[in-house]
Amino acid sequence: MDRETYIKTFTADDAVGWQSIDISLEKNYRDTKPRHYGPLCGLHFAAGGSDPIDGASIYDSDKQEFHRHIVSYGMSELYYNEALAGSEFSKWGFEFTFRLKPFEDDKDDPLWAVQVMNNLASYVFNSGKWFEENHFVPANGPVRLNTDTEITGFVFALDPELGKIDTPHGEVSFLQLVGITENEVQRLKKNPVTTAVKELIDELKTNNPLLITDLNRK
Repeated sequence: MDRETYIKTFTADDAVGWQSIDISLEKNYRDTKPRHYGPLCGLHFAAGGSDPIDGASIYDSDKQEFHRHIVSYGMSELYYNEALAGSEFSKWGFEFTFRLKPFEDDKDDPLWAVQVMNNLASYVFNSGKWFEENHFVPANGPVRLNTDTEITGFVFALDPELGKIDTPHGEVSFLQLVGITENEVQRLKKNPVTTAVKELIDELKTNNPLLITDLNRK
């Protein structure tokens, strides 16, 4: 979308990128309504808040097996910005997603997973280095703090349902966090190249095509 069309289509009050994400999610989930959470710190990042994730939507999904599907808002350009109309990528070019099988210690929605997204987002904002498909991140401990789980790291895959979208600010990929075990972390540390990460993701997809993270997986 060129700048002239952008100015004619939107106003300064429009959350242009946010709306693009919502449209994509509505196409996927139709009548399923999410539970939406604002920034965990209480103040939106654009207004001076400390958390880069300005919000997260959590959907209950019965696809493959029951799980919670978490989608971030904050890594792409969410708000009106005519100077960015027609860019190749929207800000960092992605949003985080995470599919989580219910865990017995999570009595309510797993907001710890949103905090994980915030931690990763802070790394991106502070370092200027972004994540892409087939990247790998060791957590140096359980991904859910103070939890007896063998899931101690993540790989990034393109969300199997959401994929990529074009927005007025540029392309946005939905990058899914996929929990991996300590043995898998050590395997990738020995060979931390994207082809090795992709090979592991393809193995995981064999029995888990939606790449749902199960904290009880051994």
